[in-house]
Order: sequence, then C-alpha cells, then structure tokens
Amino acid sequence: MTVYRFLLTPRWLGYLALALVAAVVMVFLGNWQLDRYQGRTEINERIDAGQRMTPAPLGDALPAPTGGAGTSGPAPAEEKVYTRVTVTGRYDATNIVLVRGRTVESRVGFEVLTPLVLPDGSAVLVDRGWIPPAPGGALARPELPATPGGDVTVVGRVHESESRPDAVTRRDGRLETRRIDVSRLARELPYPVYGAYVLLDEQTPQADPTFTAVTVGHTNNWQNFGYVVQWWLFAVMTLFGYGWAARREARRAAGLDTRPLDRAAEPTPSTSA
Repeated sequence: MTVYRFLLTPRWLGYLALALVAAVVMVFLGNWQLDRYQGRTEINERIDAGQRMTPAPLGDALPAPTGGAGTSGPAPAEEKVYTRVTVTGRYDATNIVLVRGRTVESRVGFEVLTPLVLPDGSAVLVDRGWIPPAPGGALARPELPATPGGDVTVVGRVHESESRPDAVTRRDGRLETRRIDVSRLARELPYPVYGAYVLLDEQTPQADPTFTAVTVGHTNNWQNFGYVVQWWLFAVMTLFGYGWAARREARRAAGLDTRPLDRAAEPTPSTSA
C-alpha cells in the first residue's frame, strides 16, 4: 500500500535496522542464558544423584596423583564432581587447614580441611565440616576437637577446587586460606595430593559433633531461565514497537489518526507517503 511507502525512506530503514539489531542481540543474550540454565540444571542433577548413590572407591572418581611431594593430581572429570566416594587412611593432624570466612546458617566461621594420608603415601584433603570461631570475632581461631588417630574411613562427595583462589599462609604452624584451591594447598604439604577434596558426610570412627556438615548448595538455575524469558520477550517487544510506530505513522499520513504527535519520541510524518 502506498501509505506505507515511508518505510523505504532512509530514516525508517534506519529504525528498522536498529530494531532488528537490538532484537538479534536480545535473542543472543537469551540463548546465552539458556545455555547457562541447562549447564546449571546438569550440575543440580549431579548433586542430587550424588546424594542418592552408593559410595564408590575414591579411585573411581579421582585419578591418583603421580607427582612427588607438594604436587596435586588431575582435577576430576566434570561428570565425577559431586560423586559420593569412600576412602580409608590416617588423618595428618600436623597439617590441618583452616578455611576462614565461611558461612553456615548465617554464621561466619571456619571449615576444617585435614589431609587423609592413604596407604600408598598420597593424600586427599577432607573437609570435616564447619566450626564456629572462638570468642572475639569471626576471624578468631577456633579450638579444634581432637583429630581421630589410627585408620579412619570417610564417606563424602568429591568437590573441585574453588574459583578465585586465595593465598595460603601459615600462622602459628597452621595453614590458613580463604578459598579452597587444592593445587596451592598441595605446595605446603609433604606428599602428593589428589586433585579435588572430599566433603565429609560420614566417618568411622564417628565425627565429633562440634562440626557442622557442609552441604552442597544447588545452583539457582531458575534465575537463568527467567532471564531467557526476559530477553526473548524484549526482542518481541522491540519488533512489536517498530510495527506499532509504523502503523501509527501510516494512519496519521492517511488522516485516520489526529492525536497530537510527540515529536521528541516519534518520527514525523514522511512527505513521500
């Protein structure tokens, strides 16, 4: 229809190009969030599966370290993270690691990592749980329960090193850090260490009740799904807005819309229509 010939003017072609580019970008952002939603959903499914599964030997989930003292083994395969494992060894109470600034039930305290030395001389770091700080503040070093001697059997879930690694320090003979990075911690230890740590679920002999078990939190995958809907809806609204503006311009040019035109917000009628 000749009334829509104004759409071929440079100004309206520019509007169309801008609307199409904006819509394409929004669809791309929606697809990116969809990929994140699917990835986080897979993580949650592995967490749930790990809670239900029968514990497997540590070696089924983690490759053994092959280097010398102070080195760490390979990181676990993605599908092995959160696998429930069992392993027997002896705790090394001389190399306990305090992980500060950890929150459980809105309280800030410490997680306690203890190397479990295996019969072959290698070790795996075991997160024995959370413990409150001593009186005096969130960073006041806690009094730790006695570490079990002799053989200890651990059942727990494989957890990969955390992102944003932090420095490892030794204060009064005890290692401290803010983030659990197995490779950095391994440099401070006198044996090769497996490339992930184990979150303790059960222990024989029984774990001290002072410790609070550290749970594996599910990822907020539904937030990403909401972003998918949001971006795709914005893309549709952008194209709809262009069509609505074009229709209003055509009606105005044909004399069917006599409402005042907001010159600051909308294009002026084309003289070529």
